[in-house]
Amino acid sequence: MEKVHIQNVEKTFNDKEKGQSFTVFDNISLTIESGEFVSLLGPSGCGKSTLLNIVAGLDRATEGEVLVGEKKVTRPGSDRGVVFQEAALMPWLTALDNVAFPLRKKMSKSEAKDHAKKYLKLVHLSKFIDSFPHELSGGMKQRVSIARALAMDPNILLMDEPFGALDEQTRSMLHRELQFIWEETKKTIIFVTHNIREAIMLSDRIVLMGTRPGGIRKIYPVDLPRPRIPSSPEFTQLEEDIMSILGGEIEKVMREEMGDDFNSKKASLLYGTDRNLGDHI
Repeated sequence: MEKVHIQNVEKTFNDKEKGQSFTVFDNISLTIESGEFVSLLGPSGCGKSTLLNIVAGLDRATEGEVLVGEKKVTRPGSDRGVVFQEAALMPWLTALDNVAFPLRKKMSKSEAKDHAKKYLKLVHLSKFIDSFPHELSGGMKQRVSIARALAMDPNILLMDEPFGALDEQTRSMLHRELQFIWEETKKTIIFVTHNIREAIMLSDRIVLMGTRPGGIRKIYPVDLPRPRIPSSPEFTQLEEDIMSILGGEIEKVMREEMGDDFNSKKASLLYGTDRNLGDHI
């Protein structure tokens, strides 16, 4: 597998009707190693999902470029699989057929189903292959979505807040599932999240992005043994270190959105380090 090179990337949006433009982020450079699990963390509007879409080939940078190995990314490709926050399953197809459907371009129908079964087994859904999406829980739907992406055998898995809409118990269970999948498949994973604790639980490195015009504020290596224990002193210290910078970025967003109504004392209560640090971010 190959490295991902993000080189001096900038993204600016233009509103032709209003004659205005704004830069989401500029001069982002980052190399992601083959097989590495990297999380993009930051306040709303800092461009995490936009950067992921540029790596996926779903959006284009205004300046700079993204390379997978030595190949420039200009469009979506089979080397990059994407999992979004919403599972986006076809409601008229079973779990098995949802996973098998995109495979039919390169193999027979029966081969596609056999291949799909392998990946549904990997996400522990073998008993639900004949279930339709409306018969599955939110967590099960996301596992089908992950299986569908993995079945295409991409080198890189791009995940845009895939657990953001799930309850805490389901999210915790899927953290374990995703770690198992990553260890089994050795895929490179780039993972967008608002949740500090989630980022620490999963990542080799956390890339903290700032408010727009955004950029990389700091990169945190997560040198903690797996499985990680949120109550450990090392885990808690890393949370506090990240929040010490992220809290300032959140305040910038709140000041911009609320203006004179912003109250920094109230904000400090909302984002205190004694809370689950993923909340409200």
